[in-house]
Amino acid sequence: MKQAVLNFSDEELIQTLKKEYVSNLAIGFMYRSYFALLSNHIRQNQGSGQDAEDIFQEVIVTFIEIVKKDKFRGDSSVKTFLFTLNKYAWLNELKKRNRAALREEKYESDRDTDEKDVSHLLIERDAKNLVTSLIDKLGDACKKILTAYYYNDLPMREILPLVNYENEQVLRNKKYKCLKSLEQMLAANPGLAQRFKSALTYEQ
Repeated sequence: MKQAVLNFSDEELIQTLKKEYVSNLAIGFMYRSYFALLSNHIRQNQGSGQDAEDIFQEVIVTFIEIVKKDKFRGDSSVKTFLFTLNKYAWLNELKKRNRAALREEKYESDRDTDEKDVSHLLIERDAKNLVTSLIDKLGDACKKILTAYYYNDLPMREILPLVNYENEQVLRNKKYKCLKSLEQMLAANPGLAQRFKSALTYEQ
């Protein structure tokens, strides 16, 4: 029985690959001859053993297609040509992964920003609601004065027409009384006082 030829010259390999059915002997020869070299390049450039396997299979398929289309001119050796295919296949894979990583990073960044925006709005709303609910309990006059002074940053002369007091000094006295009433309300409820303090800190 004739023993199968397991080794090929470049010319023999090309002629074998051009046939309609590719010989398993030719495929096995390429694995034995070139896989170690090509996989080593990938491992040294951020790749894993599985990456090396996947890229080598891709390279072999591409090389066979090139040969069958008679586009392998033989300007370089099969070894050099396969190494070049391997190199560029892996570069393209790294580029795809980097693009995917950038998209994922942007997605996570956008999601974090959205979550922070929503969280910010919810905290702001709750803080304002707490402050407003407490001020409401002080009565209409105190509500107008404190809201105008602390939220709208209006000076006393512009607040005066809103409450129809005699002068700014009377208005200051009323503002002081409003704050004392608020202080007493909070003193009776330490938990509420802490929440109110946090809300005021947030508002600043």
